[in-house]
Amino acid sequence: MTKTIMIVDDSITVREQLREVLESERYDVVEAECGEAGLEKAQECQVDMLIVDVNMPGMDGLEMLGRLRELADYQHTPAFILTTEASASLLKKGRAVGATAWIVKPFKRETLITGLRKVLGES
Repeated sequence: MTKTIMIVDDSITVREQLREVLESERYDVVEAECGEAGLEKAQECQVDMLIVDVNMPGMDGLEMLGRLRELADYQHTPAFILTTEASASLLKKGRAVGATAWIVKPFKRETLITGLRKVLGES
């Protein structure tokens, strides 16, 4: 069965890069351009994993993930945080809302795919 991964990032370029990588690995992709849209789409269709940018206008990625974790269907869904920063305070906030791992931009394709396969039980 094909896994579905949601990308939430306000940068269309980053979403396109991630979609290209994920689709080449035969994942289905759902995209959202902000936290509010990501939260809404996640409730419309069940996804197997999330890749979420931290810094977005409106609802940021950590707030979106925290709100998703309140929903029964998303309490244990793997979530990678995609960010240009990895400060200790940000990592702490990410862990508090249930982030599975951090991917630092610019991301390396091999690192991303290896991490995805691991958390999705495909490795």
